[in-house]
Amino acid sequence: MMPRITLLVASLHVLLYVVLALRVVLHRRASRIGVGTGGDAAMALRVRVHGNFAEYVPLALLMLALLELSAMPAALLWTCGVALLLARVLHAVGLGRSPGYSFGRFAGTLLTFLVLLAMALAGLWRFLVVYTL
Repeated sequence: MMPRITLLVASLHVLLYVVLALRVVLHRRASRIGVGTGGDAAMALRVRVHGNFAEYVPLALLMLALLELSAMPAALLWTCGVALLLARVLHAVGLGRSPGYSFGRFAGTLLTFLVLLAMALAGLWRFLVVYTL
């Protein structure tokens, strides 16, 4: 079975990843920063937004694909996929505006953790109830 829901969700996340990467590249070029952040606070923030996305999204997409391949209900997959995308947009906007507290950063982080937890629990349930009985 082809993981079609994950394909769409992953594709949308890749588009967001490219936007975040371009923000780093364009600022790096405009500020003439070759490697690292060059002590530039705006560059450091953009690098961190991009890095945070790269830290959380691959594992989440892997879990989504595994759940889809294990025939979890489509409603769960759509809910997790859309919630993850919303979470990552909220986090990127929130953290991208300020390194301190923001609603977007808080809500994005919380929602990301909730999606990861929900997918982990769904995976454990699938394994324990469906595959071991």
